[in-house]
Amino acid sequence: MKRTFLQINPTDNVLVALCDLKKGEEVVFKGKTIILQDDIAAKHKFTIDDLKQGEEVTMYGVLVGKAQMPIPAGGLIHTFNLKHASEPFQGKLKDYTWKAPDVSAWKNRTFMGYHRADGQVGTQNYWLVIPLVFCENRNVNIMKQAFLKALGYAQPDLYLDQVGSLLDAYQSGADIDSLKTFQFQQKKTDYRQNRVFKNVDGIKFLTHESGCGENREDSENLCNLLAGYCVNPNVAGITVLSLGCQHSQVSILQEAIHKISPNFEKPLYILEQQQDLGSGESQMLAEAIRQTFVGMIQINEIERQPAPLSKLRVGVKCGGSDGFSGISANPAIGHTADLLVALGANVMIAEFPELCGVEQELQNRAVTAEVADNFGYLMKEYARRAEAVGAGFDMNPSPGNIKDGLITDAIKSAGAAKKAGSSPVVDALGYGQYSKKAGLNLVCTPGNDVLATSGMAGAGATIQLFTTGLGTPTGNPICPMVKLSTNTKLAQKLPEIIDIDCGPIIEGEKSVEEMGEMVLEYIIGLASGEYQTKAMELGQDDFMFWRRGVSL
Repeated sequence: MKRTFLQINPTDNVLVALCDLKKGEEVVFKGKTIILQDDIAAKHKFTIDDLKQGEEVTMYGVLVGKAQMPIPAGGLIHTFNLKHASEPFQGKLKDYTWKAPDVSAWKNRTFMGYHRADGQVGTQNYWLVIPLVFCENRNVNIMKQAFLKALGYAQPDLYLDQVGSLLDAYQSGADIDSLKTFQFQQKKTDYRQNRVFKNVDGIKFLTHESGCGENREDSENLCNLLAGYCVNPNVAGITVLSLGCQHSQVSILQEAIHKISPNFEKPLYILEQQQDLGSGESQMLAEAIRQTFVGMIQINEIERQPAPLSKLRVGVKCGGSDGFSGISANPAIGHTADLLVALGANVMIAEFPELCGVEQELQNRAVTAEVADNFGYLMKEYARRAEAVGAGFDMNPSPGNIKDGLITDAIKSAGAAKKAGSSPVVDALGYGQYSKKAGLNLVCTPGNDVLATSGMAGAGATIQLFTTGLGTPTGNPICPMVKLSTNTKLAQKLPEIIDIDCGPIIEGEKSVEEMGEMVLEYIIGLASGEYQTKAMELGQDDFMFWRRGVSL
């Protein structure tokens, strides 16, 4: 019999509707008949017992809000009657014992990766072009146009024929409305067949709006983040374009790189536009193109070789979340995270505003009091900065989140934290720091999809798992992004952006553990270059830098 509702944790005093339920319907929970007082849309929650004004609401076993008015048993909880609330946190209060999952089936498995001189192993072999300041964005884009098509990395222009048809109709005087529907003819081909350099998975170009005109802290943080991209094992070589007079100086970037990797050996070409005014911009670009081409010849000699799964570096993220996120896709990749940690890999979870309410649990899972305290400091400092500009973590849920059942930040956070599985927390990293410890790492970023995924790539992630209940096309230039839908309806609605459907968990067809194991198998194939994610096929290369200070 299909389930119609779910209690996530035995201590919860609300139930989650798994399908649309109507006002007046009777549901039976643990022998108690509950008459629904409202229509309850799938993904939303209703109370088990009467709640008084000010009474606490718990989900996932934690405090997620307080009733703002009396709510009868069977009543819908929503923004009009529930306000965000979360438990305080005090550092590591008790020891944590973790029972690792059985990983014997994967102990001797390998993936085919790119081995770097510093011991890291990449899942991709990219050349990276980056500007140190926004003034160089135009030059980066000129290089991008020159390289992608010539070397076979350009995405197919699916809409060129449509514009051409509209133009022909307009010029011939035909009725434009007759061309409302355009049938795309897209052929599936091997994505590597047109490459000039068979062992180079791509040449990637970053642009941003920072590097100068802001406080020095932000400019230095930009250099730290870009240094992480340079050291990331998915990157084999780098071209840096600098204007010269900006805050984010070349020397700061070089220092940041060598702080992460003292014996950095990748080809790194730096061109500064103001250094030789006599040669002009065109000569600088010509030299940048020449050096980059020579560098790509060099990295094309690197081939994939077997590597243990302990060399994987996987980030976990959710975006466009819904009321099913915390009970399907998030716990599924949480199990994947536990499998990876048990295999000795590095796992990262970011978006600190979406850890609000579960801080104490994560602090108790920390391997040391120092790690717990550092996480607590980062959370409090983030909250302080938010409050200083009139914001707060309670403002985190988006309109889409709220519409699909995530009423408070604490509800959203409690479900989001499921991505981290249950393993011990080995480190808590500030924004722009590089992750160097095997195990579960907490990486400080905003909840914003691109800021968070950009931050984890800068911390060294070589694959990211991204769950979504509403659909988001987010990708990253250097880090393959795997999209997992929380429900089958979304996977069917937006097949061009979803890689894995976790809806069978909601339907009761697969367990969280079974889905988590499927995700691990997918990761192994992806890390070996056997296929691309949907975001990679779309060329969805999103990058954003988190500016925290004022512009000057």
